[in-house]
Amino acid sequence: MAKNLNDLRPAPGAKPRKKRVGRGYGSGHGGHESGRGTKGQKARAGVRMRPGYEGGQTPLWMHFPKRGFHNPLAKDYAVVNVGLLEKHFSPGEEVTPEKLWEKRLVRDIKDGVKILGGGELRKSLIVRAHKFSRTAKEKIAAAGGRAEEV
Repeated sequence: MAKNLNDLRPAPGAKPRKKRVGRGYGSGHGGHESGRGTKGQKARAGVRMRPGYEGGQTPLWMHFPKRGFHNPLAKDYAVVNVGLLEKHFSPGEEVTPEKLWEKRLVRDIKDGVKILGGGELRKSLIVRAHKFSRTAKEKIAAAGGRAEEV
């Protein structure tokens, strides 16, 4: 057992030698098939099959009908209700997407932060976000704060 950090070594047998295949019959790891079995697509060099490939048979995912539409241009906002701002911020404090992330009120800022009007807000806060719902703007203004779009 090592007593010093400069004497650290892996435990005996913890690091087995790399299997060197295709180096002749004397290597013990095949001179002929080299551990790949006999013939076939996967026995050839340079073959990489994508996940879900079923050897030419119609793959399972193609059997099912395709439904719906995914808009690649849609924005995905992290949402926060004003009730959470009431709980986690003190009066007069500035609320930014970065502060919301630091306090773990949003897990990921994504395409921006949107403030929604759920809950009550009695503290005057300066809220900076990418989007606001109409009710959120009204509640922030009614509490004496400001809603600024970034």
